[in-house]
Amino acid sequence: MESSGLFAPEFECSDSALSNVFRQGFGTPFKRLHYFRGKLHAMKYVLITFCLFNSLLHAQDAAGEVQRTIEKFFEGFHQKDSNMIMQTVKRGAILQTIATAKNGENILRTEDFNDFLRSITGIPDSVKFKEVINDYRIRVDGPMASAWTPYEFWLNEQFSHCGVNSFHLVQQQGEWKIIYLIDTRRKENCP
Repeated sequence: MESSGLFAPEFECSDSALSNVFRQGFGTPFKRLHYFRGKLHAMKYVLITFCLFNSLLHAQDAAGEVQRTIEKFFEGFHQKDSNMIMQTVKRGAILQTIATAKNGENILRTEDFNDFLRSITGIPDSVKFKEVINDYRIRVDGPMASAWTPYEFWLNEQFSHCGVNSFHLVQQQGEWKIIYLIDTRRKENCP
């Protein structure tokens, strides 16, 4: 038999010859089906793994952006820079504190955000203060995020109190903004 081209295989083109090629490559029709089903099954797991990995990376990116927003808030706080603080906060943000009264009752105080800014910018340069964030526990669901941040507050290099901040943020136009901040304050049982 003559070859029809330089690289053309030399085999007979009959039904039995083609059947032999498939049998040699894949075995019986059942084995061929099993082979392709296995490949599809493997591809499904690769696709699922890729999607999970991609969503995990996106969540980590969002959590990192949320943390950077909170860090910028505290940078402005420590520099007594109301403009920097306002870059991290949505207008109308709510600021609350849970304090303990002398009789042991918990009191919820709401502070006007503008009053908060005035109190920060009004701190004399002779007063040194620092809020040290010990941890960030951030949860993100699409355009909503919350961050739980245990802290210690130092005043003139002396420990003042500790507690937890709970930030709630919203993402709009690609930026995370703080919409709600509540904290606890105590002097005992601090880390």
